[in-house]
Amino acid sequence: MLSISNAPVQDRILAAAASCVVDFGVERVTLAEIARRAGVSRPTVYRRWPDTRSVLAALLTSHITEAVAEAPVRGRGRAALVDRVVAVAERLRGDELVMAVLRSELALVYIAQRLGRSQQMLIEALAKDLRGAQYDGSVRAGDPRQLAAMVLLITQSTIQSAQIVRPILDADALAVELAYSLNGYLS
Repeated sequence: MLSISNAPVQDRILAAAASCVVDFGVERVTLAEIARRAGVSRPTVYRRWPDTRSVLAALLTSHITEAVAEAPVRGRGRAALVDRVVAVAERLRGDELVMAVLRSELALVYIAQRLGRSQQMLIEALAKDLRGAQYDGSVRAGDPRQLAAMVLLITQSTIQSAQIVRPILDADALAVELAYSLNGYLS
């Protein structure tokens, strides 16, 4: 990992925002504190993002993009696609920053009001993989974007609600049941 002082400005700002979330929680992060920790002026942050919420959204997108990029791609078809979705979900559930954002009021925007950039990116990537799995016959017919949106909803709900069902479904059981749900839906 790069030292925050040697990283490019945008990376320093996002790293500073992440440290603020961990130290204060999402609701108490300020643009002034992000700028201070990044070693930049507030106008430098404002040139890249209009407000704190936008910085945090970019940070969340960065973490989700990284989780997807690092998830293993093992094979083709529905089984490989489901394994990858479950792997990404497990990684995101273990990401302290992602979970802090999901437990905040900011998450309500992306749960109930609109799709965020990372959700749109996930839908497009899933749709592409679903088209391939439909071509090989392992995924049922249907609009790949609609199927992808539903896979996102199922997975997002699982990530968000994992903590409340932990006494019933530990991490391993949750992963098994998510895979079973996705396989059933896409069959």
